[in-house]
Amino acid sequence: MDWLKSTLNSSIGMKWTMGLTGLAAFLFVLVHMLGNLQIYSGPDQINQYGVNLRAMGPLLWLARIGLLVIFVAHVASAIRLTQLNRAARPVAYAVTSPQVSGYASRTMLMGGLIILGFLCYHLAHFTLGLTHPEQFAMRDAQGRHDVYAMVVLGFRQPLVSAFYILAMIPLVMHLSHGISSAFQTLGANSPKYNPILWAAGPVLGAIVFIGNVSIPLAVLAGVIPYPVAGH
Repeated sequence: MDWLKSTLNSSIGMKWTMGLTGLAAFLFVLVHMLGNLQIYSGPDQINQYGVNLRAMGPLLWLARIGLLVIFVAHVASAIRLTQLNRAARPVAYAVTSPQVSGYASRTMLMGGLIILGFLCYHLAHFTLGLTHPEQFAMRDAQGRHDVYAMVVLGFRQPLVSAFYILAMIPLVMHLSHGISSAFQTLGANSPKYNPILWAAGPVLGAIVFIGNVSIPLAVLAGVIPYPVAGH
């Protein structure tokens, strides 16, 4: 198994790890966004969605642990790849060329670390209830965990909404470059389809950005109101 270990620790192995884990993380982000957008259908819809997730029991925690492993592997491979690149080029270029690599690609590592920090806060806020336990403990008229009220109360705080919106900027930059780059790394590229593959990243990143940012903005604008009745 030494060959497998050496392959995984090589530059190519790190790129493949980044590509696969990046695509897996994007699928989670997309599914997570679609689930959150159910808040536009009202309290009953989003609260039942929360019940359905919790009904998965151990499978839900298995998915969470798997997601954590994916994120850690993605960031670790990015750090390792950066180290390998620096070791291969111990003397930095005298002049850098922004035309060769875009801003997103040149800030992938830092953007990934910012996103990881945001993920920790997001879990503490909405999943573990550590930041606002009084909101996390709320129940609706049917005794269900009141996801709707928790989200609305959270995003009615301008600083919280601003933090979430700003965190989406490195996320969309990361996705915009990462998705297209992952296809190329995994060999799914050709002169015929390259324009489509390179456009896929920015388009999908923009969709995720608009979908996620729309929720705190809608709460602040009163489009998603707090349900006074029953609370």
